[in-house]
Amino acid sequence: MEKTYIFGHQKPDTDSVCASICLSYLKNELGYNTVPKVLGHINKETKFVLNYFDVKEPEYLNDVKVQVRHMKYNKNAIVYENASIYESFNLIQKEEETGICIVDNSRKLKGLVTLKELAKQLISGNKEKLHTTISNIIKVLSAEVLLNFQEEIHGNIYTATYQSKTILESANLTNKDIMIVGDRYKVLEYAIASQVQLIIITGGHSIDEKLLKEAKKKKVNILKTNMDTYHTTSQLILSNYISTILTDNFPVTVNSLDYRTNFLELCEKLGYSNYPVVNKANKCLGLLKMNDVNQYEKMHVILVDHNGLQQSVEGIEEAIIEEIIDHHNLVNGGTTVPINFRSMPVGSTCTILYHMYLENNIKIPFKMAGLMLSAILSDTLLLKSVTTTDIDRKVVKELAKISKVDVLKFGHDMVKAGFSIQGKKAEDLIEEDIKTFRVGNKVVGLSQIFTMDYEDIKDDMNSFVHKIDDLANSKYNIVISLITDIEKNGSYVFFDQKSEYLLKDIFNDEEFIEGKYVQDLLSRKKQLVPIVMEVLEK
Repeated sequence: MEKTYIFGHQKPDTDSVCASICLSYLKNELGYNTVPKVLGHINKETKFVLNYFDVKEPEYLNDVKVQVRHMKYNKNAIVYENASIYESFNLIQKEEETGICIVDNSRKLKGLVTLKELAKQLISGNKEKLHTTISNIIKVLSAEVLLNFQEEIHGNIYTATYQSKTILESANLTNKDIMIVGDRYKVLEYAIASQVQLIIITGGHSIDEKLLKEAKKKKVNILKTNMDTYHTTSQLILSNYISTILTDNFPVTVNSLDYRTNFLELCEKLGYSNYPVVNKANKCLGLLKMNDVNQYEKMHVILVDHNGLQQSVEGIEEAIIEEIIDHHNLVNGGTTVPINFRSMPVGSTCTILYHMYLENNIKIPFKMAGLMLSAILSDTLLLKSVTTTDIDRKVVKELAKISKVDVLKFGHDMVKAGFSIQGKKAEDLIEEDIKTFRVGNKVVGLSQIFTMDYEDIKDDMNSFVHKIDDLANSKYNIVISLITDIEKNGSYVFFDQKSEYLLKDIFNDEEFIEGKYVQDLLSRKKQLVPIVMEVLEK
């Protein structure tokens, strides 16, 4: 079954991480094959939650781009270096390829042989040398074993085409020679006496028992084939190791983890037809052809806690989005095929997941209940945020029963663990949780920092504002940052200098200044995003 990755946005928070884990558990209980992932570093609050409920942290997902491993390369276009030319040629024909990868016994790539090189060998290759195994010869010649004392054969081919007298007088046979001979007693006797390495008797002829005994004594290998001498000679060279004609020992390879887009660039640059596919250990996995570029499988994903593609993983446009579970406003972007889309105006994605467990009659385990409870408390600021709904409050009560936690105490400990900014520079905090929005041709960055100790960072506000201006001049047109004081139930608002007019309009306050405190401003999503978009659209 196809594996599906489930993940939240690029700035993982407790809701996105817990939603990924809890949805993955639900899907797997329903028979799917899913894995939760994260797209960035997990914050302190989320670490506290995962440690509290003893849940493993999801692994990082770098991208979902199509890689070579997703492409339909030929995994069968591989032969071992001790395979015969004959066997290799038959495999090339069977697989309808123009080349084949040669590997050693540990499957390490040794080189590439193409049909062109095979044809060259058959037409003009050395037909007097043989380096192969008895097994390969038997397959190629359909031979019968009469005597066999060794497996590997390496020597010179000598064909008995002259008169016996000429051979006996002029042929200086040694134990390095391979003799091809028909029903010629004197030649056989001479070859055995010379202790040649191998005798191949052609035409299906038998050998005199006396000669056979002598050959056995001298440990001469003897095979018999029904082929005539001409065809035996021409076919025998096909039993040579495929490695004997290997000329391309260092072919251009592609790694299984390379991106398809990089492979396209490589093909355009070099124009080769065949590319061996290898892994990091240089083990050969198969053969990828230039013609295979459009045959690939996309990665399957489910998005939680976001629906804007700009907030998602790199390469999302190359993946198949199966489903989206979210509680945010809809942003631009679409899918090429219809998908399941679940959206509710509630305080947390995990509030939606709670109902999905009930709808599918899946019992909520203690750990999953704890994660969903934590996510709701986190996203609703302990149920104080204006995004909190009666549905969230009801779900929290039910999840608290299953997870057996004191909501107030646990929530306070979680927030304290997560929102402590001691030891951090104010300028480094702004990009920890910044969401990107597009309104017309404007790119807006809205950052939010939660804290219980605003006084600890107040003295560092100059560098904080300078960082905001830098971001507005590089990555965004407008940058607004909220530093939300959970204890006071309000936020300090900061912005880039060129957007001062905008903030005065947003808050309808001509006296609005950098760092002004706004009571009850807690939700970026519900209180800030809509009015920013409305003002910009005007």
